[in-house]
Amino acid sequence: MTYTLQQSDSAGVATPGASPRTPPRALPQFEHVSRYWDRENSVFAARLLPGEYYVTTSSEMITTVLGSCVSACVRDKRIGVGGMNHFMLPLDTSQGTSSWGAAASAATRYGNVAMERLVNDILKLGGRRDQLEVKLVGGGKVLEAMAMDIGARNIEFVRKYMLDEGFDVSGEDLGDIYPRKVQYFPDTGKIRVKKLAAVRNDTLFERERMYLKNVENEAKGGDVELF
Repeated sequence: MTYTLQQSDSAGVATPGASPRTPPRALPQFEHVSRYWDRENSVFAARLLPGEYYVTTSSEMITTVLGSCVSACVRDKRIGVGGMNHFMLPLDTSQGTSSWGAAASAATRYGNVAMERLVNDILKLGGRRDQLEVKLVGGGKVLEAMAMDIGARNIEFVRKYMLDEGFDVSGEDLGDIYPRKVQYFPDTGKIRVKKLAAVRNDTLFERERMYLKNVENEAKGGDVELF
């Protein structure tokens, strides 16, 4: 099932069937993020992996697949600048000493870091806090064998973060038991969510299992706050 979460009036995509153009230049800090021409939407798209985030000033799409992870889709409504993150755990309390290292994709695996970097980058590009539009997706309970419902913890974190920071959430699709494919258009605020109910994504599930195993080892050192 595919549906639109709080759809904007504007489509935010090029004419169907249009030929690929030269992609808009990525901001310097996001040159490592994979981008491609999306034929379905006739638009260049940035594909996020876990721990990544992306901000754009152009008419691009940002896409990812979520299991227990959560993505926040944030934009300034006045200027159409925005982005999306993909975090796997709520909090990193290591203050830079985590064994994941200093790379953005390491620190931004954690919700508190991912949210701060996403919001701050938008503000640096001329966004205003009182004009930010926020939509939240993900946090599914996709690992039945795990005693810890990390999706629920991610949801708890991101809702508290929004409350503490005074942000209004204009739309959300959180929880349930399904992985989700997300497509977000920051220039218009349009977001599409497809629940992957009929397809077992073994790669996604195995990635989350291995990641949580690594986190369990790291948590013994006191770096990670799960609850």
